[in-house]
Amino acid sequence: MYKQILRPFLFCFKPETSHKLFLALVRFSAHFPGRYLVRLFHRYDSPSLKREVFGIEFRNPVGLAAGFDHNGDHFNELSDFGFGFLELGSLSSEPQDGTLRPRLFRYKKQKALVNLLEARNKGVRYTIDRIQARRPDAALCANITYNAGSKKDDEIANDYQKAFSLLYDFVDMFTVSISRPNSDGLLEVQDRNALADIIDPLLEFRLCYESYKPILVKFSPDTPLEQLDEMIDYCMLSGVDGVVAGDTTRRLDLLDASRKPEAGYLSGAPLFERSLAIVKHISEHTKGRFPIVACGGIMSPEQAKQMLDAGASLIQLHTGIVFEGPKLVKKILKYLADNPS
Repeated sequence: MYKQILRPFLFCFKPETSHKLFLALVRFSAHFPGRYLVRLFHRYDSPSLKREVFGIEFRNPVGLAAGFDHNGDHFNELSDFGFGFLELGSLSSEPQDGTLRPRLFRYKKQKALVNLLEARNKGVRYTIDRIQARRPDAALCANITYNAGSKKDDEIANDYQKAFSLLYDFVDMFTVSISRPNSDGLLEVQDRNALADIIDPLLEFRLCYESYKPILVKFSPDTPLEQLDEMIDYCMLSGVDGVVAGDTTRRLDLLDASRKPEAGYLSGAPLFERSLAIVKHISEHTKGRFPIVACGGIMSPEQAKQMLDAGASLIQLHTGIVFEGPKLVKKILKYLADNPS
């Protein structure tokens, strides 16, 4: 139904408008009997799919990546499609307007998106209100970032700390997004010392809380492998719980299109091979001892299994949902249950 009816309709509109329309339809489905029907046709449960990672039990290894539900307006409705966990954000301590439109571009043949959205969000306080108003049906991860107006290193570090401390009691785990510079290109975390300046205070803050919330670091696929290894070593030694590999890329040359934007961040099918190679590299470098959440270009059940076989503990979808539809989650879960490693 999605590919034959809904996607052609949504793709008549500009990408950002079509995404809002899709989320509006998701919200509408929450009314009885829509939510029951969504769960009936999209959820797939099997004991073999359960995973315990970071001390959290996930009903399955397939999550929704950050950027789909920035502010936490739709997490329960989206969980009805069968996700084992959902990542909100990126979220900053203060609201961020982002760049002016157009800021999202669709490439149908390549099954790719290029975005200039940066960290556009309504701020962590808005998301906290949404979580308090509606009990989450699935594990929630908060992807935190800094405020676009922050320019100095200490300001950026303080932004992360503030977002982290405000959200701590309301989510199950955190992803610290260090992979995307703001519009001025100010944040380029490319060595372990710069990473430690951001992460060490969060690890210290966590000691003050009774409950333990896992902290993951999200790396860019553009990070040189030698520098990536140094930062992974820091993460393992410091107490970071895992990594997300990876994120969107600035390698627009991966996009086979006659008209390419001059700048932006690429996601979707062209990114898969690069993402898979990074997951394999991290798994080999850590000898499989460090949990990896694979994200980037997963568009099919076979690719999802490739990521898990390469060493990932969990996977995340984003652009795959845009082009393949939410039924992709069930297809992946059924394929994984029928083809255990």
